[in-house]
Amino acid sequence: MQLLGLHHVSILTGKAERNYEFYTKVLGMRLIKKTVNQDNTQSYHLFYGDAKGSPGTEVTFFDIPSLGRTHPGVSSISSTSLRVKSTESLHFWKKRLADYGIESEAITQRANRDTFAFQDFEGTRLILVADNGENGVAAGEPWPVPDISTDHAIIGLGPVTLTVSDSSPTVRILTEVMGFRKVSTYPSLAGEFPDILVYTTGEGGPGAEIHIETRPDLPKERLGRGGVHHVAFRIPNENEYEYWFKKIRGTRLPNSGKVDRYYFKALYFREPNGILFELSTDTPGFDVDEPIDTLGEKLALPPFLEPKRSEIEAKLRPLDIS
Repeated sequence: MQLLGLHHVSILTGKAERNYEFYTKVLGMRLIKKTVNQDNTQSYHLFYGDAKGSPGTEVTFFDIPSLGRTHPGVSSISSTSLRVKSTESLHFWKKRLADYGIESEAITQRANRDTFAFQDFEGTRLILVADNGENGVAAGEPWPVPDISTDHAIIGLGPVTLTVSDSSPTVRILTEVMGFRKVSTYPSLAGEFPDILVYTTGEGGPGAEIHIETRPDLPKERLGRGGVHHVAFRIPNENEYEYWFKKIRGTRLPNSGKVDRYYFKALYFREPNGILFELSTDTPGFDVDEPIDTLGEKLALPPFLEPKRSEIEAKLRPLDIS
């Protein structure tokens, strides 16, 4: 059984309102779920994705207003990519970001794809990557917004970069446990460091890749706002979830055991460099409790939290997003 690709990436924010403005108004992504952190219901959890909330398109944020900044380093998920259709789209986005006063790097190649990097207002490291008709895991469905053509819209997650001091332990888990395969390397853009390693799963392509950067010169990351909490990988259904639960349990990696998030089943574990991985099912999906047309418009709670709605809403800070 194979993991299908990337499911979502979860990041920390200290300012949910500005976060919403950036990811919906600037980047044109859809807010597909406004809910709470199920492990701390006094904190919001916002999910952004494509028009249908498809697995493999989602960037999520935990809102923690008092959080300090991230201090970058190793044992980290150091960048998250977002897919667009073409190199022409990259030129559109460079101009759009510049119009918003957001600096970006030059268009350059990573793993033989045209890309460019930039940061959001909290220092989250983002990379736009052009599909240019490449085969592999299918992209999502563009979310139409007035000032962004669907030809240029963000259509899913692209490669996620892990930065580690020693790649060997992480590679071992990716290949021997998770079934990833090495497909290429490309030169480090940070200077005289080892080539970045490219591993893929499932049908491959930008929606199924992990890139591993080796940086023995860096300290360990101190995670804060703008930092990535974890990366999740796609399991197609609950039957295969059982298989992966037994497989991870058999490795003796520190793990969460089975976790029911209602919108998907989850399993969390830390690979040897300390990076948090999650395996998540595609089913049942984010439309299990809301119609597709009105995703993200109301505070959604899973059934096991619904009886506590009044208590939860009373403890949540007001969130002014529209």
